[in-house]
Amino acid sequence: MVAHSTSERVLAGLDPEQRSAVTAPAGPVCILAGAGTGKTRAVTSRIAHRALTGDISPRHVLAVTFTARAAAEMRSRLATLGVPGVQARTFHAAALRQVRYFAPRLLEGRAMPELLDSKVRLVTLAAAKVGLRTDRAAARDLAGEIEWAKSSLVEPSEYVVAAAKALRDTPHEAGRVAEVFAAYERLKRSGGVIDFEDMLRAAVWGIEEHRDVAEQVRAQYRHLVVDEYQDVNPLQQRLLDAWLGGRDDLTVVGDASQTIYSFTGATSSYLVDFPRRYRGATVVRLVRDYRSTPQVVGLANAVISQARGAEARLRLELVGQRPPGPEPELRIFTDEPAEANAVAARCRALIDAGTPAREIAVLFRTNAQSEAYEKALTEAQVPYVVQGAERFFERVEVRQAMVALRAATRSIPGETPLPTAVTEALTAVGWAPDAAPTGGAARERWEALAALVQLAEEYAATPEVLPIGPAASVERAVTLADFNEELARRAAAQHVPTVDGVTLASLHSAKGLEWDAVFLVGLSEGTLPTTYAKTVEQVEEERRLLYVGVTRAREWLWLSYAVARSPGGRARRPSRFLPQLDRSGGTERAGGTAGPGRRPERRRTQIVSCRICGATLLAGPDRKLGRCPTCPSDIDEELHERLRDWRARVAGAQKVPAYVVFTDATLVALAERRPGRSEDLIAIAGIGPRKLGLYGEAVLALVAGAAVDDVCSEKTFEISS
Repeated sequence: MVAHSTSERVLAGLDPEQRSAVTAPAGPVCILAGAGTGKTRAVTSRIAHRALTGDISPRHVLAVTFTARAAAEMRSRLATLGVPGVQARTFHAAALRQVRYFAPRLLEGRAMPELLDSKVRLVTLAAAKVGLRTDRAAARDLAGEIEWAKSSLVEPSEYVVAAAKALRDTPHEAGRVAEVFAAYERLKRSGGVIDFEDMLRAAVWGIEEHRDVAEQVRAQYRHLVVDEYQDVNPLQQRLLDAWLGGRDDLTVVGDASQTIYSFTGATSSYLVDFPRRYRGATVVRLVRDYRSTPQVVGLANAVISQARGAEARLRLELVGQRPPGPEPELRIFTDEPAEANAVAARCRALIDAGTPAREIAVLFRTNAQSEAYEKALTEAQVPYVVQGAERFFERVEVRQAMVALRAATRSIPGETPLPTAVTEALTAVGWAPDAAPTGGAARERWEALAALVQLAEEYAATPEVLPIGPAASVERAVTLADFNEELARRAAAQHVPTVDGVTLASLHSAKGLEWDAVFLVGLSEGTLPTTYAKTVEQVEEERRLLYVGVTRAREWLWLSYAVARSPGGRARRPSRFLPQLDRSGGTERAGGTAGPGRRPERRRTQIVSCRICGATLLAGPDRKLGRCPTCPSDIDEELHERLRDWRARVAGAQKVPAYVVFTDATLVALAERRPGRSEDLIAIAGIGPRKLGLYGEAVLALVAGAAVDDVCSEKTFEISS
């Protein structure tokens, strides 16, 4: 009886979908959990409910996650629910524990090999063995490619074909990568060390090839739970299958719309195919979003609604559960410095208004974008921290470039234009301005140095003004020495350590986190999606990156892009993933580069949300009505009839079709929204200044209760006749 009442307390407060997930019978269960829908609560409550009702024993449960933080949170919640003893670990931690335990048996008494913390040093040696010179960035890319291959169960001899089939953007010619891969494996064996993928393979081998090990592991772990199942790779799935041994007491939790790590070997195919693999599986969809306001949720739905491909089959339409909040804003700036300065100013305003700095995040596609925001936040005296990467001026390649730039002042003539001088100096240390190299780390290094060239171009556009007399001055072009001093000043300002500040992070490193206020910046074609997204699948993953970014915001969301990278630069288009917003009415158009003493002009586009459910409205008629077509209408039928009668009389007098006066949708919007002021009237799409002047007084009178005969005076018909 006590256990029953305790299990009922576990169910208390769950929504209907969460309760269905928690009480689903033993066997294969797939929980499709959208962002902010309480997936951790659902899965821990499921484990607790089964344990408290006597269906399972906590010590027989293995819950695997992808981060130690998520595993710790799961253990903490289970302990709070009165169910300690569940093993909640990452794949690697679970495998390491098992391999260490069975090592004496599997290795016939030999010690377990040392586990490599990083592949980079050994990969550098392997590359040298095959005659390939590499710097640290290139070695990191080769290590990442080897990790992808091993996680995808690809051997060195199979790499060339597998990389071609997967359309890999390899850091070197595929055959050379295969040579480095093979040399790396030989060096590991001769050195008696293993890497993390070897450890997972050892766990698989121990179970698949040793019946006694398999029986012991499966007797211990009878009920398996996998979080973030969309991020599982083939090697991890192989280990999961080994743990299961043909059994099906498996609960998986995932969201195909948050699949953003396919470049590492992760694949959502196991989540997508789960119902086909496990016939009769229970599938539960969690769609009630408790994290974000309906306005943010509506925009997230709008972004992902255009998704295509396998993941889109499991797309979830979220339903916001929080009270309404501010509308998301789309801001358009003339250039990136203007965008960064505006973001910093708004961060300053939010902090001054009481929002903690730690509850604000600026998210971007690549780490190289951080420099502009580090500078702008520093100048606005806003503290910040960089998540998942080094600060711009702390990066190894940037520090090396600054050394090269200082040395170049002795070899490059002083009259050389600054951008040219900087490009020459960086070329001397291996940077090529023509095109970014392949490979993620090498490309990131190239982009960081390209950012220095861009800084030089911006700095060169502001010549130094020198006084030559009491009332006269002369301009002097800035030199490489001046630029070095400017870089040193910026580096010194940005090296101030901070404990609590605005988070600067890439979209990839932001997954799993959330903030009260989120700025999504740099949303232009070529950045998001990146120019390196060549295939349909790669482009769709870029769309999911934006979706992940949007769903990080609890309440306040800003989306922005710059028309040009630098003042006067080549124009770019906004990201194709942004909703096709109506940019007429109330929009301030950017008129080009700001003149002297003027702030950069910008345009602001308001994202219109349904006044009933909060969903983002994209279609013109829906935006005009201010609600979704499926949401209930609150139309004033009597007012609607008077408006129709008035429109017919005006159209007849002016000898024009009725829709020329106002469309049917506009009349419905007027009868639903019942504007009381001119400001309310012009806020309705389709009513601009001209129609406000022609018909505004009459419409406001009708809304206030005037009769059609009183409004349709002789003066009314004279206006456009």
